[in-house]
Parts: sequence; C-alpha cells; structure tokens
Amino acid sequence: MTAALEPYGLTCEHLETPLGLDEPSPRLSWKLRSGRRGDAQTAYRLTVALDPDDLDDDRRLLWDTGRRESSDGVLVDFDGPPLQPSTRYHWRVEVWDGEGERAGRARSWFETGLMRPDEWRASWIGRDAEAAPVTDPPAGGDRTDRTKLLQPCSHLRHSFDLDGRRPVRARVYASARGVYQLRLNGDRVGDAELAPGWTEYRRRVLYQTYDVTDLLRARENVLGVVLADGWWSGYVGFDPRRQALHYGDAPQAIVQVLLDFADGSRRWIGTGEGWRECSGAIKYADLLMGEYVDARDALPGWDTPAYDDGDWRDAAVLDRSTRTLHGAADRPVRVTQELPVRSVTRRPGGHLIVDFGQNMVGRVKLTVRDAKRGDRIRLRHAEMLSDGELYVANLRTAEATDVYVAAGDPVEWFEPSFTFHGFRYAEITGYPGELRPEDVTGQVMHTDLPWTGEFACSDETVNRLHANIRWSQRGNFVSIPTDCPQRDERLGWLADAQVFLPTACRNADVSAFFARWMRDVVDGQDADGAFPDVAPKLCVEREGAPAWGDGGVIIPWHLYRAYGDRRVLTDSYAAMAAWVEHVHRHNPGFVWRHRVGNHYGDWLQVDVETPRDLLATAYFARSAQLVARAAEVLGEHGDAKRYTALHAAIRDAFVAAFVDPSDGRVQAGTQTGYLLALAFGLLPERLVPAAVRHLAADIEARGRHLTTGFAGVALLCPVLAEHGRADLAYALLHQDTYPSWGHSIRHGATTIWERWDGWTEEHGFQSPAMNSFNHYSLGSVGDWLYGGVAGIDQAPDSTAFRDLLLRPAVGGRLSWARARQETPLGQVTCGWSLHEELLIDVTVPPGAEATLHIPTADPAGVREGGADLPGSTVLDSRPAELVVRLTSGTYHFSAAPPRR
Repeated sequence: MTAALEPYGLTCEHLETPLGLDEPSPRLSWKLRSGRRGDAQTAYRLTVALDPDDLDDDRRLLWDTGRRESSDGVLVDFDGPPLQPSTRYHWRVEVWDGEGERAGRARSWFETGLMRPDEWRASWIGRDAEAAPVTDPPAGGDRTDRTKLLQPCSHLRHSFDLDGRRPVRARVYASARGVYQLRLNGDRVGDAELAPGWTEYRRRVLYQTYDVTDLLRARENVLGVVLADGWWSGYVGFDPRRQALHYGDAPQAIVQVLLDFADGSRRWIGTGEGWRECSGAIKYADLLMGEYVDARDALPGWDTPAYDDGDWRDAAVLDRSTRTLHGAADRPVRVTQELPVRSVTRRPGGHLIVDFGQNMVGRVKLTVRDAKRGDRIRLRHAEMLSDGELYVANLRTAEATDVYVAAGDPVEWFEPSFTFHGFRYAEITGYPGELRPEDVTGQVMHTDLPWTGEFACSDETVNRLHANIRWSQRGNFVSIPTDCPQRDERLGWLADAQVFLPTACRNADVSAFFARWMRDVVDGQDADGAFPDVAPKLCVEREGAPAWGDGGVIIPWHLYRAYGDRRVLTDSYAAMAAWVEHVHRHNPGFVWRHRVGNHYGDWLQVDVETPRDLLATAYFARSAQLVARAAEVLGEHGDAKRYTALHAAIRDAFVAAFVDPSDGRVQAGTQTGYLLALAFGLLPERLVPAAVRHLAADIEARGRHLTTGFAGVALLCPVLAEHGRADLAYALLHQDTYPSWGHSIRHGATTIWERWDGWTEEHGFQSPAMNSFNHYSLGSVGDWLYGGVAGIDQAPDSTAFRDLLLRPAVGGRLSWARARQETPLGQVTCGWSLHEELLIDVTVPPGAEATLHIPTADPAGVREGGADLPGSTVLDSRPAELVVRLTSGTYHFSAAPPRR
C-alpha cells in the first residue's frame, strides 16, 4: 500500500470509463487508500478537458472545481458547461491529505453518447416479411410445436467506401428490438452478449456504443448485424405465446456510424435504404428453446468487402422513431469465464452426459472433429440427473436444446450466439467419434459486474454456501435480476430482488445494474400507484403483492444506503410515495387486507403458515417508514412528518391485530411472524425480550431448524444475533438436515435452491411445476456472513459505509472468519481468529471511521499491535466486550477469548 493518500477506482455514473453516456449531469467518484494511519482526504480538485494533455494546462480546462473541502469522493456532480454529444471528456482528481498537503492524483475519462433522439439519423430495419417470407426451417422432425413458430436469424449488411480517408475516430451506436451481434470487416465488434438486454421496451430500449477506429479500412468497408428474437419477439416467461402480443413479432436493428476525420469533418452512416438482408446458418435462436445452427448454410465472408450479396434481399425500413433509445447505463452481459468438463460418460443409448461440476448459466462451446456433412449433433441441458439421465421436467416448456448440423470440415466449432441455459449437465447426442474432454467447455454468462466482496471461514460447508450464493447471483443477474435461469420464467420478481439486494451489494458492485432496473420498476407502476410483481412488466401484469410491490420502496432506499446514491432515491421517490398511498387508500384501517395482488405470503415457508395479513401489514409499515426517511433525506419535510405519522398508526394497528399485549406472542407464532415484528421495529420495547424468547423456543422445538420462506429468511440470523442469540444463528448456519442451507450442500448443491425441499432423500424431487436449483432468494443469508460472522456493517444512519460498525460474531464451529468489501470510500476488511487468544484484524479506508466491538472475557487486557490501547480510542468497556473508535488505517487487536 502506498504511504501517501491516493485516489483509485475512478468511476463516472458507477462505471469505469463509460462509452456512450447519455446522462447530462454525470457524477464522478473515486476511492481512497493510504499507508498512514489516520489519514483522510480534506479536499479535492476535479478538472475536465477534451484532451488528456490539456489537464496540465489550466487555460484549456473545460471545468475546474478548484480546491473543494470534502472528506470523500462519492458521486460528485459534474456542474460544468453542457456536455456535447459524441464527445470524450478526460478528467482528473487531485486530493489533499489529512495534514492539508497535496497528495495523490488519478485520471480517467468518460464519453457521451448521442444524448438526444434528434441526433439519430438511422432507422429501424429488418427482414421484409411481405416481400420475401422465410420458409427454410430445419428438415424433418427437428422442429417442435414451439420451435415451428421461430424464424431464422437475419444477417444485415451494408457496404461503404471511405475513398482513401482513414478517420481519426470512429464510433458505432447500435441497438435492436431483439438481440444482436455487430460485425465489421470480418471481425466481431465488442464482446457484449444478448445486447441490448431487456428493459421496459415500450418506454426504453438501450443502445451500445463501440469504438471501431482500428477496424476500419481506407477503402471499402462492410458493416454487418446478426439479429435474433431475444426478449422482443421470442418466448419469454411462462406465457405459451410468442411475444407478438407483448412487444413485436420480428426483431429489428438500428445502427449509426460516426466518422471523425483529421480535417474536422464528419460523416454519418446509418441503417435505412440500401441495406441488404439474408438468412444464414442460424435457423432459429430463442432464449428458452435454444439455438439451431446448420453450418451447411453458413455465409462465409458475408461481413467482408469481397462478398457478393447479389442474391440477398433489400432490408425493410420498419420504423423511424428513436424516442425510446437511451444509452446503456450499466454493464453488459459477457462470457466471463470458461469451465472445463469434470467428466464425460457414455450412456447405454450411445449419447454422452457431460458434467461441468458446477450449476452455471451460459452455453456449451463444442469442438467438432471429423464430422460428415449433415451430421446432426444435439445438446440438451439440465441442472440435475435422475438415474444417470438429464432431469428436465422442471424446465417446464423451456426446451433448452441446441442443435448443430455439421458442414463437413475437419474441425468445426459450435457455440450458440443468442441463447443461454441454466445447467450443470449437458447431454450430447450424435457426436462423431470420441469426445475429448478439452473439446467441450462451459461458457459462463452474466452481467459483468465487478466483484467487490470476499468471505471465507474455517468451515468448508459455510464456504460452500457462500460460493453457492455467488454462483446464484452470477446466474440470475443476466440483464435483469431474475428468479431462475433455466425454466420458462426468468422474470424480474421484485420480492426476490429486494430480499437478496443486501447480499448482492456485498458480493458485487450492483449500483448501476439496480439503478437502471429501478427505471423498469417505476415504469411498471400503474395509475393507482401499484408497483408490479415483476419488472419489466410482462406475463404477470397484476398489482404487486405484499413484499413484492414493496420492493419498489425497499430497493432504492437500500441503494442509497449502500452507495450513497441520492439520485436513485430522487428518481424513485414519487413512485415510492404513490405505492404507500395506494396501499393506504384501500386499507384505511391500517391493516393491509385489500388489494393484495396474488398475496404470496412468506413464499415457500416450511410446514407453517404465517398469516398473510400480518406479513402484509408489516411490509406496509416498513414501506411507510422508508418513504418517511427518504422524504427527510430529500428535504420533503412535510411528507416526512406525514409518513412518520402513518408508520406509527400502522405500527399500532399491527400490535392491536396480531400481538398479545400480555406476553408478546405474535399471531400464529411462526418464525417469520416474529422476525418481521422484530426486524421492522413493530413491537413495544417491553415486549421485545418475550418475542425473542418465543422465536428462539420455536427454533429449539424444531430441533434447531428454520421454517422461513422468502420473506423471512434474510432476517433470521441477523435478528437472532442482534438480540443475543448468535448461538442459534450459528446453529441454523451449521445445520445440515432438512430444512437448512446445509441440507442442499450435503446433497451436492453448487447453487442456492428455490425450495428447501427441492430434493430430499424421502421424496426425491419436488413438483416439477416449480423447482429451480438456481434461485438466489434463500441465499440472502449472505449479507449476515459479511455483516455478522465477519462483522462488516455500517451504523444505522450511515450511507456509503462512512460510519462503519465492525461487530464480528465470534462463535459457532468457526475458529476464524474474515471478509473484505470494496465500499464507495475504499476497502474495508474485518477478520478474526480464535485459538489461545482472540485476534481481530481491521482495515478502515480514508474518509471512514469505525466503531469496533471486541468480544472478550477481559476488556482491560485488549492490546493493539502489541501495545496498550490509547484511552481516547475506548468508547465503552463492558464485562464481555470492549468498544473502540477507529480512524482510517490497519489495526491488529489481541484479546482474551470471549466466554462461551
């Protein structure tokens, strides 16, 4: 670590060097590190210029903040001159340290996109279905009733000549109503998969920006697009229809090229008249059904100047409206890693079963050797095996089948382009000869979010749980936060997202991902103020249920707390308030029993039934409370007062309706009932100890097993630990018999299951009607691994982890635990080990302070770095705990072990 204060991790709108930003007032951020204890930023200076060299010339700066006093670099508004479209801006931050001396500096850049609809000169184009209907489906029995409705992918191409002039800068702005890949002169442009992703297409279609300067030739160039149905016109969710009744009946593309020349001139090229279209090897590609490629019909060189497109059709100009186009505001889906095959088994029927050893989301990449022309290879995908064969019943109508028909070359490669599957196992039928293990790999796909957290401990089952959580986060963050990646659903359920968000924020930087998705949530709100169950709003178009619709309130509030993002709160506030007003309007008595949507309750709870009106009213109170807090943050003090009063009224109604005032028993006595009452602060203080005892008694009576479903599981361990029962929290964490996290791990799980009983020894597989083996909701305990077991949290009124609360829960079967988290201010670590003495290691980044709770039988004997503690750092000394206040730096504490 550097000795001097140094900025790092520079971002603009939560993104590193964003290309194609449409935000007119972007926010710049940086983190801090220093090798000096107690160091802090006291001021910063931001400068912006058009050329990186101009950052050193004050006369050529576009924006200069001068020296501004500030302790951190979290989301600083650019308030300089209006940004221009299609322009790169270079920026630099310089910081002053805790002694007021100039310290480190760092630079980065961001580039604007087209910014306004009137900057688009291109049109939406696609296949001219009326002039040239496509009638070339795969032969024979390769088509199922569902895939018979799918059309071949379009190849679109356009040739243009630069007359010997090489541009100094070239950009392509591209999007699709569907999904696309861009080609230029024989090369693929960019590495985004399934672009432009899924949004509320009626309101917003994202476009991507590509730097193609180095791909252009001085003379003839060919720009190509491969276009598939995707979410626009393919199968989505559990609706048996294709999407003609939802978005459109065929995909479309829009592409615009901007060329800047050395003499200052510009040239624009865009989709429109003069583009050509043809189908090729991809006979269909669908997100749920799979992809069919007949390599005999490939179009070699179709995206190069030498190709003759004389037998192609003219592409149709389908739409000239660009009002829904917006620059991509988060990271794309990418292939982020390859998994080698663990085993290949030939089954009695002659087909092969390939095991990748990990339930993953993506596709199979296959090398085909010595195939004869016309050989047909089929790949099917599944998460589990049953009697050695693929278990596919739980996929429902999703066929998850890819087909490759060989061209007859000595070596060929098959890797689907426009589909993805959730699977650990692949069945390969028709492969010629012996399959070498190195000829098949699993391509892992997900939105490419930076991983910002790490957790490890001495218990390998807990480590496996953490790994399973991360794999489920990977597999279900594919453009949007989905519920599952394998069956015919894959929808953005709000409850799943809101219960898992705290864990997601620990593992990865999801700030831009969720802020962008919140626009879809807000767009899905109806005129009465009801949020939907899912966003984008498709297949499930009813009003949001309790805990589901409340996600529209809970998510922006948590993003504000985790990342200090006030803008996402501002953008969502009116919708948050409208949701609470919607619930209140239909439930004037403060107990939520009317307009409850599908009312899922504590979804997939075990052998209990938490009263649904209890759960609904608890969430009504929580949403009212969070809207009041958001109003206060945003300066809406009248609203804050009104919603605070509403929260108090709901709280009183909750107690009157569901709580025994004599002994604190909550109606029905379920774990989730007590957890909601305790976590949301709904009980009078005098009843809290009794409620905790009742909760603990229920867990003990069940042999230290949980009963919680989606709504309660995230609260279980944190509430127990907060109220002095960390021993029970650990007992649940270590439990390995049904129902528990350990049960699935003991039976080979490598992701989080949707149900506690997805598979049991007594009953085998649960109902295939709803039984995903990759579903992150029950993995929301991950937040507690970071915040409880390792101890990294923030004070209740803190944002962006400025005021850290480090409170490691030493206990369970663990002899050590540690976590690292990149916060908006910088890296935080907290770890402990327990042998003859308790050792605690902590790192606090510059700009933050921390309150550390050290559990010990001898508070007076605590030492730091081998020395006694300075008295000024001690906040409190209790019989079993020492509380100290820390500034930035790295610390090493030793203490007597806590009493168990």
